[in-house]
Amino acid sequence: MYIQDLSKFEGQVVVLKGWVANRRDSKGLVFINLRDGSGMCQCVADEQKISAEAFANAGKLSLESAAEISGTVVKDDRQIGGYEIQITDLKVIQFAEEYPIAKKEHGIDFLMDKRHLWLRSQRQWAIMRVRNTIIFSIHQFFQKEGFVQMDAPIFTGNACEGTTNLFETDFYGDPAYLSQSGQLYGEAMAMAFGKIYTFGPTFRAEKSKTRRHLSEFWMIEPEVAFMDIHQNMDLIEGFLQYVIKAVLDNCQNELKVIGRDTAVLESSLHKFPRLTYDEAVAIIKGEKDVNGQNSIKSLEAALQEVEATIAAHTKEIEEREAKIAVPGMKKGEINFNQTKIAALKNELKDLEEQQRNIPQWIQSAKNFEYGNDFGGSDETVITRLYNSPIMVYDWPHAVKAFYLKRNPEDERFARGVDVLAPEGYGEIVGGGERETDEQKLRDKIIEHELPMEAFEWYLDLRKYGSVPHAGFGLGLERLVTWLCQLKHVRESIPFPRMYGRLLP
Repeated sequence: MYIQDLSKFEGQVVVLKGWVANRRDSKGLVFINLRDGSGMCQCVADEQKISAEAFANAGKLSLESAAEISGTVVKDDRQIGGYEIQITDLKVIQFAEEYPIAKKEHGIDFLMDKRHLWLRSQRQWAIMRVRNTIIFSIHQFFQKEGFVQMDAPIFTGNACEGTTNLFETDFYGDPAYLSQSGQLYGEAMAMAFGKIYTFGPTFRAEKSKTRRHLSEFWMIEPEVAFMDIHQNMDLIEGFLQYVIKAVLDNCQNELKVIGRDTAVLESSLHKFPRLTYDEAVAIIKGEKDVNGQNSIKSLEAALQEVEATIAAHTKEIEEREAKIAVPGMKKGEINFNQTKIAALKNELKDLEEQQRNIPQWIQSAKNFEYGNDFGGSDETVITRLYNSPIMVYDWPHAVKAFYLKRNPEDERFARGVDVLAPEGYGEIVGGGERETDEQKLRDKIIEHELPMEAFEWYLDLRKYGSVPHAGFGLGLERLVTWLCQLKHVRESIPFPRMYGRLLP
């Protein structure tokens, strides 16, 4: 029996096995929050209704102790999951040692060092279940659309997008690299199967500690023969909306645990705005408004609002601390004020970060140099103006990968597309139409200073039945981060690997 199935057994006696997430005692009663991986449930031990041994053991259960609990399923809408267990028997499987992760706030480095235990917390549990739903829905979408799942190699002899961020390893005496992307192999497989997708780990040796970067992450990369950039954008939009809807349909409880406002996710089920690079640059620089909003003016207004809220929070903290300092306040009132102060201080951390960031975003937007790729601040500036992902296409070819096709109507631009998530989350998808001309590819390989011999197999694809084709790459962890509204990508994967983090 699993907690997620309790609704099927109302009024019946069931047996649950799990771990103690919390325990509190009252006169003659012990309240146990039990988790079993599928959910969480309050279990109540009444001294008058169970054996003395079982009640005594219930009162000894420490955090993360394992137990087998028998009891009657009772509907109670006030409880997590809507059901409660009235205990009839309790057996201890193991009394846990003192658990290192307490209710008090811990620093992120401590929690990352204890990641193997932090995964048990309700918030991390919810994030990983959303991740699971995303993965399942990805496979559902592509299989439903007639795609064949194929696997690209992890060891490669060539770079996909340049050599500066590759992990090099020894492959029986020859240099080999951990894959940046399965896309080049995906093109070969699409020429054999028409519509394929790969889903596997990829690696980038970027010494970056930003909230968006991991060294090891999972990529979904479909590739389709006889498809142009506009059809590719249609595919991306349909795919993302399918996944978003699956999360909304199946993860309401998990989103509630995380505290995710779903309004933006729901609005993302409508058509995504599509902007050329030129249009996007004009919006970033404040030269073009979006629905009456100007990027620069909205940022300046946001900064004023943040500074006013900081002042109000600071004043309230000082007032509450002064109240506590006066003798005679009741313990309950002291605890209430202390809890409120802690919450206000946490909010202040976020507000102060915004206070530091917004002036940088404004400066970056004003000084954006046409022809550059977008940085994280540029993506934040433009996505703040939208309540759904946006597609930016037709980029200057110099800032995009060598394999992208030039726009036949204006060869200054490559037929690439980036999908930028709203709420400042930035790029989650990169893709485009592929170059089909062998000589143009050779020229770009030389321009990017890549070893020609490593790409001869790839150039073969342009000699034998070359056709228009396109595809994209989705970073799974970036999608999880946006859908769950996480502050850092490290929470989007069970065991993150990033610059400075190899354990646990």
